[in-house]
Amino acid sequence: MRVKMEARKVMLLLLLCSYFLLAAISAAPQTCPADVSSGCSDETSGEWEGEFFPGISKIKYEGPSSKKILSYKWYNAEEEILGKKMKDWFRFSVAFWHTFRGSGADPFGSQTKFWPWEDGTNSLAMAKRRMRANFEFVKKLGVDYWCFHDRDIAPDGKTLEESNANLDEVVALAKELQGKKIRPLWGTAQLFLHPRYMHGAATSSELAVYAYAAAQVKKAIEVTHYLGGENYVFWGGREGYQSLLNTDMKRELDHLGRFFQGAVAYKKKIGFNGTFLIEPKPQEPTKHQYDWDAATSIAFLQKYGLLEEFKLNIECNHATLSGHSCHHELETARINGVLGNVDANTGDPQIGWDTDQFLTDIGEATMVMLSVVRNGGIAPGGFNFDAKLRRESTDVEDLFIAHISGMDTMARGLRNVAKLIEDGSLGELVRKRYQSFDTEIGAEIEAGKVDFETLEKKVLEWGEPKVPSAKQELAEMIFQSAL
Repeated sequence: MRVKMEARKVMLLLLLCSYFLLAAISAAPQTCPADVSSGCSDETSGEWEGEFFPGISKIKYEGPSSKKILSYKWYNAEEEILGKKMKDWFRFSVAFWHTFRGSGADPFGSQTKFWPWEDGTNSLAMAKRRMRANFEFVKKLGVDYWCFHDRDIAPDGKTLEESNANLDEVVALAKELQGKKIRPLWGTAQLFLHPRYMHGAATSSELAVYAYAAAQVKKAIEVTHYLGGENYVFWGGREGYQSLLNTDMKRELDHLGRFFQGAVAYKKKIGFNGTFLIEPKPQEPTKHQYDWDAATSIAFLQKYGLLEEFKLNIECNHATLSGHSCHHELETARINGVLGNVDANTGDPQIGWDTDQFLTDIGEATMVMLSVVRNGGIAPGGFNFDAKLRRESTDVEDLFIAHISGMDTMARGLRNVAKLIEDGSLGELVRKRYQSFDTEIGAEIEAGKVDFETLEKKVLEWGEPKVPSAKQELAEMIFQSAL
């Protein structure tokens, strides 16, 4: 009898466990394949239900010894290095256009990427579906920022009013999805794709196009502000020329200066406190772009009285296209007080165009972080992955792999800089190289208190200078030892 009672208790316990397990399963969000034919869309609204990336959980830090592909080996968001958490040094951002609008097409070939949630249209419903995919991706990657062009996230309409209405509808959804933690690192207006911008936007020879560009930028600033964006970027892809024979360069540059002044005035009018950024690039698609490199952009800002209103968004691939290293461009921006953001990518030295590859070179990442650390960080800017999968990479998983690799590479760069600072040898080498200026006369020269006559007397007193070695090879050895 006692055995039967015990058996009944066990059976009752099993039934109760089964009941609560089934209840939990039914209450939990249902995983659904990210496929337009899977029946995951609500039949009335067309909105997506379920997961876009089923089978992929939130990416976690597992350390350098981990063999798990979808894990961070070097990027540990909460780890403190040189007085800041890693996440605060980097402020990583996902670029909507490359991640969710990149098709794999190039000048010689058509689309190769057919993401399972795409239905082949650029409809408003499809734009909303992409936005849902974007935020699932951002959250699973564990980053707090995303970047966008207006026309990437919402379809262009037949009129400005229709385009703005489309944008408002998608932005309302983005506001809901991003919650309180996620926000745009920056927004911008796409002023290069539409045929109206064939001669440029702010530098177009047509007044009506200039006005249209101003209206589009006005709206893009508004939505960036509404979404809590921390910066706004101007990339002048067609602000330049193909030939000087039919170009009034002075007039175009003056128009560009007035355009930026107008943008600053409107930003202040609506109370947008985000930083305005110019993204230098030398050419492509134009033969010559007016914001060729960091130095050119700084000179432009000085001429038009905008240096206090703008900083620079340095893209590594653009740096190499202009004949500089990324480190050079970052240092040029830094020492002039205008380093505002980094577009973390790279190009291929064997290919002469803007390939927008994920930066995976640890040496380059270390040099990038040298500038960022010397700058004390770049907040409210950050590191935006203006980078795309290779044409031949077509698995959804590849989106995660590429970003993980890019984030880990930058994290290794930061860790290497910490090693260099702790070791101190490189800093001491540089200090010794300029130690002759640490004298009394050197300090007076740097303060602008010594004239040429005084210097001539010093030369007559000292005789021929003894010039020491620059120790470049030693500097390179010390740098490489940190890698």
